[in-house]
Amino acid sequence: MLSSLDPRIARLALPDAPAALQPKAAFDQFETYEVFHQKKDGAPFSYVGPVHAPSADVAFLFAKEQYSRRAACSGMWVVPTSAISLTRYVGDQESVYDVVPASAPEAPGVPAESEDYLIFHLKKRGKAHTHVGAVQATSAADALEQAKRAFGEQRPVVNVWVMRRADVLTSELEDRDIWSTTPEKKYRDAIAYKVQDRIDRFKQEHS
Repeated sequence: MLSSLDPRIARLALPDAPAALQPKAAFDQFETYEVFHQKKDGAPFSYVGPVHAPSADVAFLFAKEQYSRRAACSGMWVVPTSAISLTRYVGDQESVYDVVPASAPEAPGVPAESEDYLIFHLKKRGKAHTHVGAVQATSAADALEQAKRAFGEQRPVVNVWVMRRADVLTSELEDRDIWSTTPEKKYRDAIAYKVQDRIDRFKQEHS
């Protein structure tokens, strides 16, 4: 046992060597989800950050509270981190499409059914991934190849994220009122404080 002149250490009865570290149990934490929002109608969806949640519905609720307070956006997408495929990173003046390898040909047999994949570009390190469009593909690798054909002329492209549309939880048009500020909470809006009016009045009174 460890000995010490400090009575607090003595009372703990600590062993000389720590017990072997035990690995964490699987799934002992919430899953991570990535959040994208649309600042206004017609604008592209862009990445704003992650949330941890036990389900996609709860992740959407957390994302709304964390990233869209005071009507900061008009739409939101939430997708599990595990559902996103991504490329390597290249320099700020390069295009990752220049180094994207061709996908392997499909094995003979019944062809896979194609579906919608969403494509997000990172134009510069430190910025946010932004939605540039969608492609029809049979896999994430095939989607990246299709994206190269559709969006490969855009430069620079530092990194690309690919995800199935089916994996994305989206806000619908009929859900727009979830961002509305109720009348009794108008005092929380910055404009309700009329700060500039008070500043101007103070300047006039003390000039």
